Amino acid sequence: MMKYFLRTLKRLSPAPLVHAHCDGPCGVYDPAQARVSAEAVVSMTKKITELERPKSDAAEDWANYHNTLSRYISIKEEESENTKHHLLVLWTDYFKPEHLEQFPDLHGLFWKAAKAASACKHEVSSHHAEELLSFVEQVHKIFWQTKDREVEWVLANKK
Repeated sequence: MMKYFLRTLKRLSPAPLVHAHCDGPCGVYDPAQARVSAEAVVSMTKKITELERPKSDAAEDWANYHNTLSRYISIKEEESENTKHHLLVLWTDYFKPEHLEQFPDLHGLFWKAAKAASACKHEVSSHHAEELLSFVEQVHKIFWQTKDREVEWVLANKK
């Protein structure tokens, strides 16, 4: 009886068709997550390149060195992947065809950013880390332009 009632109600008063700009309520997207991850990549890359080898042959000193180095590498790779993830969420869930019309180089920017994130995972390169952060900054500026807002690019670790 209840099924019949609900079916009839649904037929007589169907739910209206709605269209969403994105997968979630507006305001959930923000390139800041990619920025924080990209900054961590820059920071870990710097720590890796500045890490000094032990001056002694003591096994404990070398074990500590390798432990620290492997932790830095692990964080760098994880944050490179996080950066790529946050960028791809923006690319696939937020940006729409009208944004591509407004910013014709958007495809290329995201492709280059994703490639830079991958390069940061595969090697220790200050150049690639800074390049990644630069691409994220470009995404940041375009993202906020699409919202007709000016949001300052602020780095947690000022250089």
